[in-house]
Amino acid sequence: MKDDRYTAEWEALGTTALVRVAVPRALAAARTVLEDELDAFDRAASRFRADSELEHLNRASGRFTAVSPLLHEAIVVALRAAALTAGAVDPTLGGDLRRGGYSRDWRELEPARDGDAIARPVGPPRACGWRSVVLCEEPPAVRLPAGLQLDLGATAKALAADRAAEAAWRATGAGVLVSLGGDIATAGPPPDGGWPIHVTDDHRSGPDAPGQTVSISGGALATSSTTVRRWRHEGTTMHHLLDPLTGAPACGRWRTASVAAATCVQANTASTAAIVLGERAPCWLAEHGLAARLVDVGGAVRRLGGWPGQAAA
Repeated sequence: MKDDRYTAEWEALGTTALVRVAVPRALAAARTVLEDELDAFDRAASRFRADSELEHLNRASGRFTAVSPLLHEAIVVALRAAALTAGAVDPTLGGDLRRGGYSRDWRELEPARDGDAIARPVGPPRACGWRSVVLCEEPPAVRLPAGLQLDLGATAKALAADRAAEAAWRATGAGVLVSLGGDIATAGPPPDGGWPIHVTDDHRSGPDAPGQTVSISGGALATSSTTVRRWRHEGTTMHHLLDPLTGAPACGRWRTASVAAATCVQANTASTAAIVLGERAPCWLAEHGLAARLVDVGGAVRRLGGWPGQAAA
């Protein structure tokens, strides 16, 4: 059972925000730090509020647009993730997500139906978008080609978790774990035995859900899954993890990928890439020295890079 002396949890950014501390006295301050960070990211990088900086940029139609240092950092991080994954994680899928019906919080969309087919690609391969984003450092500004729209869902939430965990630790002096929809970052000394995390398809599930409980003493862990953010659009089932080559939902071998890394941005970049890369994911993860747990569409589990077995976790 969750101990309210150590953990606070609430809804934010269309998902679940959670902060856990190693020392109860630090909880109130750590929650305030996370709330402030989430508010800043919502105003800067949300695709679901018309007054956000990101939406202003997406409507700029090819013009250089001044942005805040926070949005500039978030876009730099997203483009770095695209380069690291050779475009498997591409922040220029905003228009594709809108065309697929994802124009507001996914919980407000028509629920997917059991048995509906996943939407398949239609038309020619999609042009590579991320290389066409132009950044200016001083003052911070961004130019998108006309018609291109950014969606920072693959990295911005993870960046917020990293920043909030670090800031909360510095503010309180206590070990902190931050989880944003299952994207987990830690900072400072962990509690005895480390931070226990139940890894499963849906971060909202309880500890009895199918999956594996692991413990981390530092760093970060992220899970990406095609089983959770699903909705119905024009007679087909959609999910939010798109293949940048097609602009359609990824439909490869893996339904869920969990990755441990030094930062949440690194972990979530890798877990998203694993879903998109499909059969190529194990080799890519091995090349980058990452521990991962992959679950295929039939439920079979594959552990890589030193991810612990069920008994050893």
